[in-house]
Amino acid sequence: MEFKWSVPLIILVLVNCDLYSTIGGSTLKNCYLCNTYEPSEPESRSYSSESSELVGILVLKIVHLTLNPNQPSQATAAKIRSCCGGPVSDHFQSDQFEKMFSNRSSLEVEDHEIENKGFLDYQSFITASAFYQPYGFGTTYINQDFFGTKEVAAFLAHVATKISCGNKVVTREQLSRDLCYNKEMNSDLSYCDEHYKNTYPCAPGVAYYDRGALPIYWNYNYGEAGKDLKVDLLNHPEYIEQNATLAFQVAIWRWMTPIKEHQPSAHEVFIGTWTPTKSDNLAKRVSGFGATMNVLYGDLICGHGDNESMKNIISHYLYYLDLMGIDREEAGPHEVLSCAKQVAFNPSISSSP
Repeated sequence: MEFKWSVPLIILVLVNCDLYSTIGGSTLKNCYLCNTYEPSEPESRSYSSESSELVGILVLKIVHLTLNPNQPSQATAAKIRSCCGGPVSDHFQSDQFEKMFSNRSSLEVEDHEIENKGFLDYQSFITASAFYQPYGFGTTYINQDFFGTKEVAAFLAHVATKISCGNKVVTREQLSRDLCYNKEMNSDLSYCDEHYKNTYPCAPGVAYYDRGALPIYWNYNYGEAGKDLKVDLLNHPEYIEQNATLAFQVAIWRWMTPIKEHQPSAHEVFIGTWTPTKSDNLAKRVSGFGATMNVLYGDLICGHGDNESMKNIISHYLYYLDLMGIDREEAGPHEVLSCAKQVAFNPSISSSP
């Protein structure tokens, strides 16, 4: 069955986006808008009930005006250190996405057992990113320096290396053979931590293995993500496997949300709004792409010199900068780009968060 979405109905959906203002508790803060992005007149479109484009293109056209209708005054804007621009689709187009992941649904991928190779697509990413636009994902200016394009490249570099087709990074062809998996393959573990049985009790017969574009696992992560996204992921983690937009939303949730209180998110360390403490300085933790690996993976990757896992992620990031027309020098020096000498934010963990 197909439904006709009229303009008033779409606006109602956008109002419901206010639910996302609680994502990450007090961690995420609304940005002021930096530009005067004017949406074109919305058109009525027909969508399948099974489509991941529930809010689709119209969300990208009017969401920022709905969530942030008022620009700051000129005097106020001059004092703002960080603010947000227009939607990610303004600076990241579908042809760039397809170049990054040109083989994601190709029969040339050797593993014939790979399912849903084309599951994660451009429109799903854009739709998911729209919900986080008011909080700066892919849209942040710092003192008029735009970080949005670099952040998209950084985020997708992590996504690609976490759910790749399993190739070692050697050539550009291999760098584009990614986005093959949307779940952990052949998992026999339920990943149920009984320590959280009161807050996030495991559902009977449910396994909380890796799922999503930037995979999460364990019941407490599904519980936290589901609470912030207003989706019952604790009882239905399989939703992430079935909806590409949700798979990207959960991934961006992980990127935007600190693992622990009083720690930064990957978003904050990347754009530089995080202020290192004396302990951070002693631990050689500095803002930049390297610190995103520290936040997301800790001592699984960081603090072990220039290991292959770290170089793999960096290679993807630099390659994506090339595709997006950004000079590699903007990635910063080696100590900013890598986490080879950084002490982990959460040392001695046995698995990624």
